[in-house]
Amino acid sequence: MKNFEISVLDLAPVKQGKSIHDTFQDSLSLANHTENLNYKRFWLAEHHNMESIASSATSVLIGFIANGTKKIRVGSGGIMLPNHSSLIIAEQFGTLESLFPGRIDLGLGRAPGTDGLTAQALGRNPAIINEQFPRQILELQRYFSKDNSDAMVRAIPGEGLDIPLYILGSSTDSAWLAAELGLPYAFAGHFAPEQMEMAFKIYREHFEPSKYLDKPYIIACVNGVAADTSEEAHKISTTLFQAFINIVRNDRKPFAPPVDDMDEIWSPMEKSMVLQKLRYTFIGDQTEIQEKLKDFQERFQVDELMINSHIYDHQKRLRSYEIFREATGSLSKA
Repeated sequence: MKNFEISVLDLAPVKQGKSIHDTFQDSLSLANHTENLNYKRFWLAEHHNMESIASSATSVLIGFIANGTKKIRVGSGGIMLPNHSSLIIAEQFGTLESLFPGRIDLGLGRAPGTDGLTAQALGRNPAIINEQFPRQILELQRYFSKDNSDAMVRAIPGEGLDIPLYILGSSTDSAWLAAELGLPYAFAGHFAPEQMEMAFKIYREHFEPSKYLDKPYIIACVNGVAADTSEEAHKISTTLFQAFINIVRNDRKPFAPPVDDMDEIWSPMEKSMVLQKLRYTFIGDQTEIQEKLKDFQERFQVDELMINSHIYDHQKRLRSYEIFREATGSLSKA
């Protein structure tokens, strides 16, 4: 089995009965905790118009987290690039890299990260997204290049900085693009598992080495809910299940505390839909988590696993990441 790194995806989840200020403090606490556990990176994701997620001003929040940590890489998983001008993102991440040298990642996606009406408010043109996204990535690479110093439009700060770009995907489209550009590829298996296996196959088979990367590099994002007992893990995972029920019902309210019986909340059809979306969700005690990680890695052979953990109780969320670190450590010694 191939060894793999372990990282964190944080959506800055807003919980019922808590403020957004509380959310940001919990995110910083989680970043400090996982830094001490030697997680590789801590990424935040851009979403808009959702009561349950507070990471809309992603670059600002990355700065907050990076300022409160010392060594863990901090970045975006991702910036939804067609929501912005390439120059603005180059300047923002150039600023972040200048403030926190060698610690900033720029993960890039093409989805809106929101509903259709809000996407319009963000100024997106869906008719040109598929040609706009690759063009914007090339623009970013140009703005970050030292060779752009003679251009009429320059990114200051940003120019000449080594800010690694990652292509994000939830379907096969971006797998082709990441392979063509020779960039690392991260897949959103935590909410869109259906095409993950095919996306990895496309990326590996069509990867073109570049000055940025000489061989494929794959990050898989999955959901993780670990606890000291299997029973507790399954109980606290009901916060995640309720969050996905809210997505199905188009009711993006703050995250709810766990419940004793999900069958009192979801219908059989909703249950089937949610479990399909959460196919790559690891729930259990350390032994169960270790076995599930082993099975996953033997199948997919990823370079890095990024854990997204929706747990209502903050201390239990911290403990979940401890258990994942312990499980991966035991696997690497096996």
